[in-house]
Amino acid sequence: MKHTLFFKDTTPDDYVLLGGKGASLASMTAAQLPVPVGFCVTTHAYEAFLKDSGHGAVIFEMVKAIDCRDVSQLDKMSEKIRELIVSSPLPEDVQQSIKQSYKALCDLCNADDDLPVAVRSSATAEDLPDASFAGQQDTYLWVVGEEAVLEYVRKCWASLFTSRAINYRRHQHIVENEVLMSVVIQKMVNARTAGVAMTLNPTNGDRSTIVIDAAWGLGEAVVSGEVTPDNFLVDKVMMHIVKANIQHKHIEHVPDKATRRVLTREITDERAMRPSLTESEVKEVCRMAKIIEKHYRCPQDIEWAIDADLPDGQNFTLLQSRPETVWSQKKTVAAPAFKMGMEGLVGTLINPLAGKK
Repeated sequence: MKHTLFFKDTTPDDYVLLGGKGASLASMTAAQLPVPVGFCVTTHAYEAFLKDSGHGAVIFEMVKAIDCRDVSQLDKMSEKIRELIVSSPLPEDVQQSIKQSYKALCDLCNADDDLPVAVRSSATAEDLPDASFAGQQDTYLWVVGEEAVLEYVRKCWASLFTSRAINYRRHQHIVENEVLMSVVIQKMVNARTAGVAMTLNPTNGDRSTIVIDAAWGLGEAVVSGEVTPDNFLVDKVMMHIVKANIQHKHIEHVPDKATRRVLTREITDERAMRPSLTESEVKEVCRMAKIIEKHYRCPQDIEWAIDADLPDGQNFTLLQSRPETVWSQKKTVAAPAFKMGMEGLVGTLINPLAGKK
């Protein structure tokens, strides 16, 4: 049983053990894309925990008994399940495997067993074609030390049973014991700027454009909606900015090395209204987005960051990429012949592999 796997050591046969996020990071690492180094605690480890603790059957029966229409009952049972997972010890072999991999990661990064990492949930059902689990499980930032890593692995497992996640699976008719959890352990990025990029326009599905949202600091402020990000609309073929909407970015999430945690910091000077990306950085985000879309052969929803600890020109990092799940589900609407011809030409320019099997 493989309880941990480094991204760089995986093969496509292993991806089923890594969940949606972990498999994506491993695939991008294999393609030599700029992914921060890390490893996954595999679904084998999660299954071993459920079996060794005896909690598996108990949890599934508890979930089965929940009436999701009763919000109070749903919340109460969710809290009970999560507390059961968080308070239970890990199997010894799982614990040792995680500790050894964390130490190896520290060694890779020249850290003295105290490398700050992001601990990120990666469910096996995250990116089903007709359902999206994006944002439903938890991510923890600036986790330091092996004991803290073990604690937050359990918290990620527990986040599979939030009220929202249980209710979502029930309405999507997803069988509970078929959903497993992997956990990504990844070198923490000291993000100067971070955000998301979509390789189509989310407002109209136009695949000839890339849309970027960006803000200062870690990307959680953008993903959570705490700050209105700068928005860039870019022509995917010609790589020029069609429209830039610069916002007042009043806060940023930044790592504090002294306290070993992430702080929310107010931005009170002129930087609040300064673009969070330069024109050349916008183009670099787009260049990488096109490479990722070609790699996966479908439109992508990408999380990225500019690492303040790396030199200019080498500081772009990929944090996650998942298939776009809204427009890819829509049926193609009939269009005038000229327009269809132009879209076909644009599609060929964007992705020469389109339509080939």
